[in-house]
Amino acid sequence: MNNPYRNLEDYCYWPRAMSSLWPGHLDPVTNSLPIEPNHKVATMGSCFAQHLGYYISQSGPNFFVAEEPPTGMSADLAQRKNYGVFSARYGNIYTVKQALQLFDRAFGHFQPRIRAWARGNVFVDPFRPLVEPDGYQTIAEVVAEAEKHLCFVRDVFLASDWIIFTLGLTEAWRSLEDDAIYPVAPGVAGGEFDSSKYEFVNFSYLQVRDDLFELIGKIREVNSKVKVLLTVSPVSLMATYEHRHVLVSTTLSKSVLRAVADEAERSIKKVIYFPSYEIITSPTNEGRYYQDDFRQVSDVGIKHVMRIFGKHFFQNGGHSSGEHGAKLSEIAIRNNSKIVCDEEAMKQAFETNAALKHSLSKHTDASAV
Repeated sequence: MNNPYRNLEDYCYWPRAMSSLWPGHLDPVTNSLPIEPNHKVATMGSCFAQHLGYYISQSGPNFFVAEEPPTGMSADLAQRKNYGVFSARYGNIYTVKQALQLFDRAFGHFQPRIRAWARGNVFVDPFRPLVEPDGYQTIAEVVAEAEKHLCFVRDVFLASDWIIFTLGLTEAWRSLEDDAIYPVAPGVAGGEFDSSKYEFVNFSYLQVRDDLFELIGKIREVNSKVKVLLTVSPVSLMATYEHRHVLVSTTLSKSVLRAVADEAERSIKKVIYFPSYEIITSPTNEGRYYQDDFRQVSDVGIKHVMRIFGKHFFQNGGHSSGEHGAKLSEIAIRNNSKIVCDEEAMKQAFETNAALKHSLSKHTDASAV
């Protein structure tokens, strides 16, 4: 008896594609395009995107770094100042709305009203608060450095042959004045939280879809040749502001992002989805691709993802060559050993608050005796 499932590829059937796999052999990629040796590949997105940048920098001359360290800066200092983490020093971009606003800021379509946050005795850029570890002495310095940075961001969008965008979150914090989106909540890595100035937002499927389609459309207006590769970060939320379990919020966020990425791939030419999320979260791994906190991805999981990425997108396993490539590779290696994640600032805030509560509790108990 004939049926529509009889002649499908093996990867369409769970028993053939999944049930009999040896560990580490999962390869769910069915759609790819070659990254040519002369292609400039830019990366942006959440913490997990940093692994892709590192891998690309080691696999050939393709990793496009528009915002390079000043001449004479040591690799140690460049790493500390977050050069080479992404194609420009924009830090982690967790939401699609944040990426869309970054494009608009770079091309002069949007200027946030809040230009700096205070952090102790210094000031930080609220849109990349951890990029400059020591902060800035004045607000004017924050603004001036942001303007320089946005010139490099513009170069990223104008000159890239590929933009790899790792989608991370749907939850964010925004300004009530102008809807500016921040990578972390005010008060975590700078600024002070004030409910009359800031509010929480959890973007819906339709909002994320509209933002992503608008972003890709705007990029194509200034760079018609660019290909967009979308991934979804397999790293769970550090915390949720929704009043529900963090696992439930994580599942919702990743589901929304994955569904939007699928629609973009189906609807927009030269947009490809790479299933790093599926490789890491596959039940065939039995949890081995996560570290002990069940959140961060283990080295073996990262290597699996990068091996599959290289297999389908690079023609061969080349290496960076030349003095310039070696310099960027050295910085990339240092950065890979220290993934920069704004969400980790929330963890530090939690631990500080917990220690403070414990100290206050001990003081109260002692006073009661």
